[in-house]
Amino acid sequence: MAEGRVTVEETIPASAARVWSLLGDFTAHWHPFIAEIAEGHDGHGSLLRRFKARGEDTLYVERLTYLSDWDRTLAYEHVSGIREADHYRARCSVEEVGTDRCRVTWSAEFAAPDHRIDGITQGTEAVLMAGVQALSENLRPEPPIFLLREPADCLSAVTIPGEPRLAVTVSPEMPGPLVLFLHGIGGNASNWARQQCEMASRLQTAALDLRGYGGSALGLGRSRVDDHCADILRVMAYLKKDKVILCGLSFGSWIATSFAMRHADGLAGLILSGGCTGMSEAAADEREAFLKARLTPLDEGRTPADFAAGVVRMLSGPRATERTRATLLAAMSAIPAATYRDALLCFSNPEERFDFAKITCPVMLMTGEHDRLASPAEIRAVAQRIHGQSPLPNVRFEVIAGAGHLCNIEAPERYGLLLRQFLGSVAP
Repeated sequence: MAEGRVTVEETIPASAARVWSLLGDFTAHWHPFIAEIAEGHDGHGSLLRRFKARGEDTLYVERLTYLSDWDRTLAYEHVSGIREADHYRARCSVEEVGTDRCRVTWSAEFAAPDHRIDGITQGTEAVLMAGVQALSENLRPEPPIFLLREPADCLSAVTIPGEPRLAVTVSPEMPGPLVLFLHGIGGNASNWARQQCEMASRLQTAALDLRGYGGSALGLGRSRVDDHCADILRVMAYLKKDKVILCGLSFGSWIATSFAMRHADGLAGLILSGGCTGMSEAAADEREAFLKARLTPLDEGRTPADFAAGVVRMLSGPRATERTRATLLAAMSAIPAATYRDALLCFSNPEERFDFAKITCPVMLMTGEHDRLASPAEIRAVAQRIHGQSPLPNVRFEVIAGAGHLCNIEAPERYGLLLRQFLGSVAP
């Protein structure tokens, strides 16, 4: 096998946002070589585009493997159509270089037998060059902002009996996988009300009060991540769902990723907000310092309500409204001291370093632009690791502009749009 690589780079007299509105739409019909194109999905929830080139009968199929509107980058791989091509992977990105000017970089790497490598290289170069040239001629307006509905009377409180008792907020039964929301250490199930109601007409959703939070009880002993994973299975069984899409925030994201390490066959998708690896990749001294700083107030006899205001200031972004801060303060203040201690001990005592090769479902990672606990650079690096290590890469990475750690509460409109897009591709 011979290896080939093609890179095309061009500066276009238009804003990066306008160019990306076209190039970032994986199934849009704008390339001059394409006669017809259709959207589809494979058995793992990955987005496919199937198209025929002008003057050809061959059906080409490509799979989207990585997408980030924030970085204006996407990657895809060839599934079928190019004769004798092997390991064909491409990547394109748009970068702002000045007022109403941007740089488009489009590259492809592939392998093929010696007698085919030159032909595939020449064909790829022609496709990429024609695409870059066509972008400046087919620009369309920036997409409209999607406004999330306010929570409606679409949720009901359910108690799942057993040990321990679990409280879940549930939307009406719908076909397809369950979307289960998992809150952070300082939150509760009500943090997800807006997202639940927005998705309720498409999929059944549930928001779980983790052990000791809201209406859920603590277990008999100290909670471990295996216990939280078992609780997820209990919710699925109670609602009679064999597939789940987990949407977590911070501590909830860490639990969701831990579930993926243990029950990949039950996952239809992962949405990880404000974190992913948690303390699983932290050194022992870092975990100890994290735990000591947070347990000291409890050891001194204080409750989360006593220091909630300081936590909210640290977690909030600069654009957080007073209403948002009040919501966060109320959630943090309501946490019993025993529950807070239990969650911190669980989070600070990971049982493994995550093996992203075990993730075989679509993944979206999001974080706030001003997140002090899970910075955009950190989460971008995790997204790229998952993309590189997963046997079936299907990864999206986004940053919520202006938001802090609790991006689903601070910026529900943008968060809701990204959530809707992801769920639309995973469970169309």
